[in-house]
Amino acid sequence: MPFRNRSVTTTTALVFATLFSVANAGEKTSLWKIQETLAAKTYVDLTHEFEPGIPHWPGFPDEGRKTIYWYDKRPDTMGSGFFSEVFTHVGQWGTHVDPPAHFIKGLRTVDQSGLKEMVLRLVVVDVHDDVAKNPDYTLSIARLKKWEREHGEIPAGAFVAMRTDWSKRWPDAVKMENKDASGVAHYPGWSLPALKYLYEERKIAASGHETTDTDPGIATTKNDYSCETYLLSTNYYQIELLTNLDQVPESRPSPWSVFQNQKAAQDSLRGCLQFCPSLTHPLHDINRISCGVA
Repeated sequence: MPFRNRSVTTTTALVFATLFSVANAGEKTSLWKIQETLAAKTYVDLTHEFEPGIPHWPGFPDEGRKTIYWYDKRPDTMGSGFFSEVFTHVGQWGTHVDPPAHFIKGLRTVDQSGLKEMVLRLVVVDVHDDVAKNPDYTLSIARLKKWEREHGEIPAGAFVAMRTDWSKRWPDAVKMENKDASGVAHYPGWSLPALKYLYEERKIAASGHETTDTDPGIATTKNDYSCETYLLSTNYYQIELLTNLDQVPESRPSPWSVFQNQKAAQDSLRGCLQFCPSLTHPLHDINRISCGVA
């Protein structure tokens, strides 16, 4: 059975303490009132359950898991009286954050992301119909401008997520890779011009997608990670292997992104909250929380 760790980390507690502290007497809107509004929303998980054997980048080892304490005495544990496990897996496991240092030496690690980067406006670009017709689809500037004609200009500081519904192939690693007879992977990705438009012209703060990579499969098969290299070189983070974006409105939500405050970490399992007019979407995984409110 897939296991989900829903523990709240120190970073998570800090973010909530910051956002929901008692408002100053002079404030027109109490943050406690905001919390009451958010608490009344519906929460939908945007992360995958993780366990050994889930889809992952082929160069990484599988997850390991070992029980070290059990309620009763057992010869294969360190002690008894409670239940505790050791997990061994790479930072890029399941739904996860890639900080700039993941690809670019000297740029920011996970612990160097500011708290204000965890509360962002969410933009969901829905291209799942295009991907159903063409698994090699890449998001273009033209498609982003179409979104803007329909919903308004993508705001500075936004989190832009590309909805492809590729996550519906989870947890089948073969379907996620979608290789042909020649071993070429076919899954959607971003285009470099689109990323440059978002990060340089629209000044967004982060982006995310449902696949294992920023670049499309036909590129990663050739070891071409130019889109991910560019994105992380901007010194902003991304989130990979998102899910349930079909339950998030295309415009006007706000994500919260919370992840473990791990010193000098070049990657981390991750969480995000997204607030929209009537829906809340949480992302949860070990050492992370993510959700959104619509």
